[in-house]
Amino acid sequence: MPARRVLTGMSDDVTGAGEPDGGPAATGDADDVEPSADDRLRALAETVADHDEALAEEAETLAADVAALRERADRADDLESRLKRKQAEFENYKRRQERERERLKERATAALVERVVEVRDDLVRALAQDEDADLRDGLAGTLATFDEVLAEEGVDPVEPDPGDEVDPARHEVLMREAGDHPEGTVVRCYRPGYEMADQVIQTAQVTVSDGPEEDEASEADTADGESAVE
Repeated sequence: MPARRVLTGMSDDVTGAGEPDGGPAATGDADDVEPSADDRLRALAETVADHDEALAEEAETLAADVAALRERADRADDLESRLKRKQAEFENYKRRQERERERLKERATAALVERVVEVRDDLVRALAQDEDADLRDGLAGTLATFDEVLAEEGVDPVEPDPGDEVDPARHEVLMREAGDHPEGTVVRCYRPGYEMADQVIQTAQVTVSDGPEEDEASEADTADGESAVE
């Protein structure tokens, strides 16, 4: 049967389905219910089946594809909703962690301050003594206490010895001078540095050697030459 006649027959069947014997379609409560897209598609497939079985199979396949697409769309909506909930939960988790870090930081700071003020109290008591009193022993004890506090907090001093190699990350070179130490090594440390958890808090201030003076170097070379001749 030609496709035009099939489609014409489909149209006649669909439009005349509600008018038995050419009369008007029956009215009632069922007319008020709008059929769903799936219902219309199934009705179309049944109508097509009366005229062309192959075309009916294609219509059924199309209906199955539409149902699968709707299922996937519903699944995608569900996944999107779940993803939004997870994102909200993660944001709440990050805020809680940030508040916890701030709380721990405040507690750690408070604990350190409590120990530092004890050292300050020792200094106040030392200054409250008579002017003629020897404060050296008291200050030495206070310094030892303060060093203990720093050590227990993980703070290590950076105090290079003469002759040590200069570390640019931990040493600050204030000046250079001629000396007995090899060139580029530390001559003396003016101010110690400090580091904590492998992070430099304060660099040590040092003087660096430029090596022996030229006259001294020449004399040393001459002395070495004379010794070699002998």
